[in-house]
Order: sequence, then structure tokens, then C-alpha cells
Amino acid sequence: MKKTTKRLLFSGLALSLLFFLSGCVQQKNGVPTGEGWVYKFLVAPMGGAIKYFANDLGLGFGMAIITVTVIVRLFIILPLSISQIRKSSLQAEKMAYLKPVFDPIQERMKNAKTQDEKMAAQTEYMAAQRHYGLSMLGGIGCLPILIQMPFFSALFYAAKFTEGISTSTFFGINLGQTSLVLTIITGILYFIQSYLSIQGVPEAQKQQMKTMMYVTPLMMVFFMMSSPAGVGLYWFVGGIFTILQQLLTNYYIKPRLRKQIAEEFEKNPPKPFKSGAAPKDVTPNQQETAKQKAIANKQAKAKRNAGKQRKRH
Repeated sequence: MKKTTKRLLFSGLALSLLFFLSGCVQQKNGVPTGEGWVYKFLVAPMGGAIKYFANDLGLGFGMAIITVTVIVRLFIILPLSISQIRKSSLQAEKMAYLKPVFDPIQERMKNAKTQDEKMAAQTEYMAAQRHYGLSMLGGIGCLPILIQMPFFSALFYAAKFTEGISTSTFFGINLGQTSLVLTIITGILYFIQSYLSIQGVPEAQKQQMKTMMYVTPLMMVFFMMSSPAGVGLYWFVGGIFTILQQLLTNYYIKPRLRKQIAEEFEKNPPKPFKSGAAPKDVTPNQQETAKQKAIANKQAKAKRNAGKQRKRH
């Protein structure tokens, strides 16, 4: 459930960043004013590239959008994504291999009867993560996401506002209007990617991740239905890239990482982690309790003897 929540949170973060960066492209009456760093340094150059491929090379605006999207995806976004996927996959594979180490600590956290016991187990868990080089965020860093988002935003606006796109067609599709056919195809592409993303994970975890398998395609359909087909082509190409990226992850990156980790731990097998600090004993010390009782009995006996002495006098 934690991994599902994490995925939802980061999907929300990505969408929030997209809307935030949309604000960097200043508009008046729905048209960019030409102000803002995202527009000046990214949208305008990409729009110029689209015009170059469409007009100067005679590809047409449909193929021009696809070409620019492929170039940006292939040489900027894909390397960052692969780097991020490799880091998060390495963390996930390590955690799976170290399950016998972390499960007993998690069990103690779950069954802790006092706050002290729970805090001691949590401290030990974090110490074990540091010992084995694991990140508390599961290898998910914000920097690659932050670097990618301006390019996503720029591609979106270049495809939407570049002059000439709204009056062009591509295989009979009016690029200035919403295309139902393109919407359905793109929704299917993102569903395939989501389906591939849950392959090879444990069955229990797969059930938890199924929510995302439906959420992502539905979000894409929503975007496509509220955007012209020129923007839809951008999402369409993105869908193809996400499928290729997921196939690369499933059948190349993860198997290699799994083999690498297996070799590492074969040389140095993981052992039950000991933090070095003895867990705090929150149960009463029997010897201390017996000593306290003896003192109390002695004091009570002294009081009784004093009372007897007063009566004699």
C-alpha cells in the first residue's frame, strides 16, 4: 500500500508541476504573450523547430510535431528517465533481497506496545537502510522530475500555439480540433504502459498497484478530450515512448540489476542487522523491584517498632 500511495503522490506532484510550469507561459485571451523564461527559452525554440520541419523540410505540421517530440524525448527526457528508473529499481531489488533483514524489524514496529519500543525499532530500521545504502525515498529523487517538467510544458505549448498547426491536417485529422480516434489510441497506449509496469511484481503488491493502471489512462483521455489534436500527437508519441521505456525496464534494466545484486550479496551475504545500541528495556527490573520492596518493608517495620516503644512509655 505504501508504494501505491507513493506512486499516487508523485503522479500528483508531476501534475502539479505541469500546471505550475503552465503558469510560466504568460497568456492573454488564451494566447501566449511571449513573456516568461519557459516560453522564451523552450517554447519559442521548439515552435521554431516545428515550423522548420513543417515548412522548410516540407514534412507538414503533423510529422513536424512528431519529429520534435521524438528528438526531445530521445535526447533529453529519456536519459533522465532511465537514470531515475535505474536508481529506483536498484532500491526496489535491494529491498526485495534484504526482506529477511527488514521483516523482523518491521514486525517489531508493528507489534510495539509502547512508544519507546516503536521508536527504537524505527531507529534500527533507518540505521539498517543507511548500512545497506538504501534511500528512505526508495531512490525517487525530485531533481530529474524537475528537469523534465519544463520540457514537457514547452512541448505542450509549442504543439498548441505554433502558428499554422491549428489549420493543418494529419492523415485526415484536423490538428486544431479534438480527435476522438487519437484520444482512444492514446488512452490504449497508456493503459498498455500501466499494465506492463505491474508485471514481475509480487501478487499482493500487484493488486495494490492496479489503481494506477486505470488512473493514468483516464487522466490522458481527459487531457486529450480537452486539447486539440496537435497536442494529442505530442501525448500519442509520449505514450509510445513510455511503452518502449517500460519494456526496456522490464526486460533489460531490472534483470541486469537483479543479477548484479545477487552477485554482490553472494559474496557478502546479508546478516541480521544490529544497530550497536542496545534496545531500551522498558520492563521493570526485577532486582530493583525486590530492593524497593525490601526498603518499604523495613520502613514499615521501623514504624511499628516506634509505635510499640511509645505505648510502653
